[in-house]
Amino acid sequence: MQTDCLIPDEKLSDTDLHMQVDVKKATLAAELAARALTTLKRGEPGILDRIELPEPDARRLMEMGFLPGHTVIPALSAPGGDPRVYQVDGSEIALRGETARHLILR
Repeated sequence: MQTDCLIPDEKLSDTDLHMQVDVKKATLAAELAARALTTLKRGEPGILDRIELPEPDARRLMEMGFLPGHTVIPALSAPGGDPRVYQVDGSEIALRGETARHLILR
């Protein structure tokens, strides 16, 4: 069994090894759980968790219906894939990929 050690020259006890593996699993689970809006496929719903943009930009998106807790569904996109239309709160809104990457899902 191969392990990744933070301190390669020292021997880890079983407890240290289990703690290190548990931390890695928790970090990986958090990364998988938090994904960007751009990862959704057409028609796949996602629930918005947060918007990681400057306050004025985030406020404008929230005014358009991108509110935490609301369901967002990707729809049609331009031939090159950008921008993409998203259905949210009864509306269809086109967002560029560079903006949609900052909308994080649960």
